[in-house]
Amino acid sequence: MKIEISEAFPEHFRPAYPEEFELFSHFETTAGIPSPLFAITTWKENGLPNVCFHAWSCFHGDRTAFFAVMGNLYQHTHTYANILRERCFALNFLPIACYDRLVETIRRNGMDEEFEAGGFALEEARTIHAPLIAEAFLSLECTLTEAKDLTGAGQTAMVTGQVRHAWVEEAYARGYDRRYGKDGFMLLVPAPQDLLTGAPGQSGIATVNIERLD
Repeated sequence: MKIEISEAFPEHFRPAYPEEFELFSHFETTAGIPSPLFAITTWKENGLPNVCFHAWSCFHGDRTAFFAVMGNLYQHTHTYANILRERCFALNFLPIACYDRLVETIRRNGMDEEFEAGGFALEEARTIHAPLIAEAFLSLECTLTEAKDLTGAGQTAMVTGQVRHAWVEEAYARGYDRRYGKDGFMLLVPAPQDLLTGAPGQSGIATVNIERLD
C-alpha cells in the first residue's frame, strides 16, 4: 500500500520548528531527497567575502556547457543580491569535517567577514570576480545564466549558473579516491516526516558510499 500526499497541507504534519512550513513545502519532508551540500561564495557590496552554506541543487549539461542549478535560494539574502550584482558566483565543496565551520558562517551572516567566522583561507578565482575557499577539494567558477522566482511569492529563486572553470585538489583527482566517503562530498537529507503520525524528523548530514560500479 502506498501513502498519498496531495498539494493540500497534511493537517497531521507537525513542524520541527515554528516556521518550517512557512519556509519549506511539505513535499520536501515527505520526499526527503538528499542533495549535495556546498558553500556559495561571492563578494558583498561592502567588499567583504560572503559564504552561503547551501543544498537543494543539481549539476548537469551537455557537450556545449555545464550548469549549476540552485533551487531555494532566498531572495532576501546577501548571496542572492551579490549574485545579481556581480553576475557570478563560486561553489565550494568541502568534507563533512568542515561542517561546523560552515555552520558558523550562518551564525555570522550579516555584513561580517564570513571567511573569518569559518576560519577559511581565501583564494582568488581565475575567470570571475568571486572569492574561493582554499580548503575546498572542488571549486566551480560560475557566471549567472538565470535567476527566476518559480512560485511568484517573492521568497525564493532558482539560480542557474554556467560553470566556466574548475579547481580540484590533486589528492582528489584520481577516480573515487577521497572524493567519496568521509573526505568527500557531503549531502543534506531533508528531515523526513513520519507520514503516518505526522511527527517531525531531523535533517541528516550524509556522505556517499559507493555500493557498486556500473
